[in-house]
Amino acid sequence: MKHALEMARLTIGQTHPNPSVGAIVVKNGRVIGVGTHMKPGEPHAEVFALQQAGDEAEGADIYVTLEPCAHYGKTPPCAKAIIDAGIKKVFAATLDPNPKVAGKGVQWLRDEGIDVEVGLHEEDAIEINKDFMHFMRNKRPYVTIKTAVSLDGKMTANSGDSKWITGEAARRDVHENRHRHDAILVGIETVKHDDPQLTTRLPHGGINPIRIILDTHLSIPFHAKILTDKAVRTIIVCANDASESTEKQLNEIEHIDVLRMPTDEIYLNDLLATLAEDKIMSVYVEGGSKIHSSFIHKQLFDELHVYMAPKLIGGPTSKPFFNQNGFAEVSQSVKLTFESIEQMDDDLKIIAKPKR
Repeated sequence: MKHALEMARLTIGQTHPNPSVGAIVVKNGRVIGVGTHMKPGEPHAEVFALQQAGDEAEGADIYVTLEPCAHYGKTPPCAKAIIDAGIKKVFAATLDPNPKVAGKGVQWLRDEGIDVEVGLHEEDAIEINKDFMHFMRNKRPYVTIKTAVSLDGKMTANSGDSKWITGEAARRDVHENRHRHDAILVGIETVKHDDPQLTTRLPHGGINPIRIILDTHLSIPFHAKILTDKAVRTIIVCANDASESTEKQLNEIEHIDVLRMPTDEIYLNDLLATLAEDKIMSVYVEGGSKIHSSFIHKQLFDELHVYMAPKLIGGPTSKPFFNQNGFAEVSQSVKLTFESIEQMDDDLKIIAKPKR
């Protein structure tokens, strides 16, 4: 199963809206077939592994990181392929929370007399597809907040300058995370101040996330890179009273979609529900400080990535990444659990999750 999990990890970020899955076929202690799901519309991991095993699959075991599907979509159900191949036993790391599957694949296999064991390395399997799992269970995108700060928690110097707080290793890791997320989100002030591309720039390429810009009054400058580069679909979110003429101009740009919310401000709960309807399963929130603070204050985040540099910035007008008015008492603070701390050259990467 560990090898199947490694196969699944290879395709994180490139299978949307499907989960990343790995499969290994074993017979008499030998690996006779391996597979992973490459991208939507192509065969699933089990099919690739069974094709490689060929006739030897009869009487073999298959290890798969997610319950085999039991429905017809763009590809036939994997449960049927397993049955037709004559597999003797199936080890599934975890059940699939998709209502179209949700135990149906396992039941189908058992009904055909195939032995099925569920739960081997389940936590690892859930972590690989945490976005997919969360989306299927909660009908809301998995939200990751990312920030780069100095040791004293500052995102910028007094002038607003923020390039570069962290080093190349940390910035490369950010691009890996852009590749893995369906969408990236920033506020309009970040666009105006930094004119970012918000694309994935890795040595081997990578997939660009959908760009989401929160721009209540549609004040985005038309020379902004995200409007002119045509790199990827870009959603500009505005409030109900934003300029209709500006909306029309923006919608005429090929890769731009304006999302007008039905309220006089952008409510994050409503926005996430709307993004879920668009099958956006994961959102990478890159800032700025006001946007971070809104997600944290409303506790609408599932993971926090803090890249911390060994620098002290200080200053009365430099910005912390969480810039709400704060709390009267420590007991009112947002409680977190540290998941991991990793050294990245001179910097640290801290991953934390809300304590719920």
